[in-house]
Amino acid sequence: MATLHDVAKRANVSKMTVSRAINHPGQVRPELRTNILNVMAELNYQPNAAARALVSRRTRVVKLTIFEDMDTTEPYYMMLLAGISNELNQHQYALQLATSNSYKVGECDGYILTGIREKNYAWVEQLSQPVVFFGRTYQDYDYVDTDNYQAIQDSVAYAVQCGYDNLVFVGIAVDAPFELDRERGFQDFVGENHLHSRVIRLANHGHIATDYLRQHWLEFPKNTAFICASDRLAIGIEDGIIQQGGNVPNDYGVVGFDGVFLNQIASKRLTTMKQPLEVMGRAAARLLLAKIAHPQTTEQEKIIINSRLSISESTR
Repeated sequence: MATLHDVAKRANVSKMTVSRAINHPGQVRPELRTNILNVMAELNYQPNAAARALVSRRTRVVKLTIFEDMDTTEPYYMMLLAGISNELNQHQYALQLATSNSYKVGECDGYILTGIREKNYAWVEQLSQPVVFFGRTYQDYDYVDTDNYQAIQDSVAYAVQCGYDNLVFVGIAVDAPFELDRERGFQDFVGENHLHSRVIRLANHGHIATDYLRQHWLEFPKNTAFICASDRLAIGIEDGIIQQGGNVPNDYGVVGFDGVFLNQIASKRLTTMKQPLEVMGRAAARLLLAKIAHPQTTEQEKIIINSRLSISESTR
């Protein structure tokens, strides 16, 4: 493995000059810096990340801080983690996972935040490190998200195309931007098209959706499509329909949201709005690294990555 000494010898400069070209390129003449970089490429020299961190006074650590409970059976965050860590790894950054009880522990160069609630913003505002939100925020922070409004509109449009004429939105009972956007997408579509509809809001657990459907079964006539704000809710609705003797998809349609494995284990595999979570995680990591490299940038950055409808067995 090539060393700093090898690069300096081949480039005919001092080790200090090589170090300066790596860590403070503006202090080295362009033609000399180009020569050093060419030698580094020829020798396949990889700068020591720990040493560079000491010089730049950076930790080379990014924190993904999750402010909501994680279910061990939910692969959603695993896909997000994979995207973020894969991108950071390419830039010699480590990923540290923090939760609502540990987010103040340890140093880092920047934060990716998700599941945040109003009570947490006071802490965010006093941070000196760059911050990127995973999920839309009403504050002026950079964020990466999918177009939740359009995704639900596409889901409802497909249910109508399938011939269902009674539409029910099953939302998550949280006051969060993603949920409000999804519900607004549903309400706007059915309102503009004068469709028969209703909205219910439940905690994001399949058994709660199943229990609700059992208790209110007679309120849902045949030819109803349930547009759900998560695959977890969609599985619960589908199970409830089947337990009550309903036929999926001939009499009742179910559309989920997320498309991260759970849609594959439903009794009838779910038609769902599939989020590209790995791609979104990479985008969040790239955005944060750009902010770390250029902290003077103040203009808000919004990255929207579209989801796509994955059609399966729970709709006609």
